Amino acid sequence: MSNQFNASKSNLTQTLLILDQDAPMKAFLFVTPCVIFLYVNGVMLFTLRKKTVFQETSRYILFGHMLWVDTLNLFMSVLLYICAVSRILVMKNICLVLLNAATALFQVSTLNLALMSLERYVAICIPLRHAEITSFERTHLAFGLVWIMGLFQSLSEVIIFYSIDTTNTAMSLFCSRTTLFRLQIYKKLDIAFTCIFFVSVCFVIIFTYASIAAVARTAACDKASAKKANKTVLLHLIQLGLGASSILVGVIQEPIYVYTDPTTAINVMYFCFLVFIIFPKCLSPLIYGLRDQAFSCLFKYYFTFGKGKVKPVIIDQNV
Repeated sequence: MSNQFNASKSNLTQTLLILDQDAPMKAFLFVTPCVIFLYVNGVMLFTLRKKTVFQETSRYILFGHMLWVDTLNLFMSVLLYICAVSRILVMKNICLVLLNAATALFQVSTLNLALMSLERYVAICIPLRHAEITSFERTHLAFGLVWIMGLFQSLSEVIIFYSIDTTNTAMSLFCSRTTLFRLQIYKKLDIAFTCIFFVSVCFVIIFTYASIAAVARTAACDKASAKKANKTVLLHLIQLGLGASSILVGVIQEPIYVYTDPTTAINVMYFCFLVFIIFPKCLSPLIYGLRDQAFSCLFKYYFTFGKGKVKPVIIDQNV
C-alpha cells in the first residue's frame, strides 16, 4: 500500500511538472460545451423568474433549485478542471473550500431528486392535500433539510482535516481529492455518504414510481395524468443513474495516476470530466425543462432572444 501511494504521488508530481502541449486545446474543447450549457441553464433560470406562477408552484420551485445546484456544480467542475490542466497550484485551505463545495453540491443535487419525486407522488396519490403539503414555506423548509444533509460529509472532512490530518504540510498543491485527502478515513467517509444517499434516493424514487403506477390502475385516477407523472419519476431515476456515473471519475482516475504516464492521466481526466460529469449535469435539466410545454415555450422564446412567439402559460400539474 505504501509503495502504491508513493508511486501515485510520484506520477502526480510528474504530471504537474511536465508541460502538456495539448493543454490549451483540451481546455478549449472542455470549456466550450460547458459555457454553452451554462448559458442554457442561465436562460432557464431567467425564464423561471419571468412568470409569477413559476415562482409559486412547487414543481417549478424544485426545478429552479435543481438548476441552481447543477449550474454551480458545473461551474465548480470547470474551475477544478482548468486548475488541473493548467498545473495551477492552489493553497490547501482554498482547495479544501473548493472540494467541499463541490461535494456538498453533488450531494444536494442527488437529494433534490428525491424531493421532486415525492412532489409528483403527492400530486397523484394525495391530490386533495397537494397544495397544503407542497406549500411555498414547506418546500423551502425541505430545501433547508436537504442542504443540512448535504453538508454532513463536507463538515466531517473539515473537522478531520484540521484536527487529526497531518499528512499535508505543503501550503500549495495540485487541487484534487487524491492529493488533499490522503488518509483512508476520507475514502471511507466518501463511500459511506455516497452509498447512503444514493440508496436512500433510489428507494424513494422506486417507491414513488410504484405507488403512482398502483394508483394509475384504479378507476378513480386520471390515467393520463398518472402516466405523465410516472414518466417524470422515471426521468428522475435516469438522472440519478447519470449522477451515479460521475462516481466513476474517482474510481478510474486513481489507478490511472499510479500505472500510466502523466499525459495519459490528463487525457483520462479530460474524458471522465466530459462524459461522466459535464454531460449528465447539463442534459438532464434540459430534457426535464423541455418536457413541460408551458415552460418550454417561454424558454425557446428567451433562448432565441425574443424572436419566437409566446404562447399562454398553462400549468399542467401532472407533467
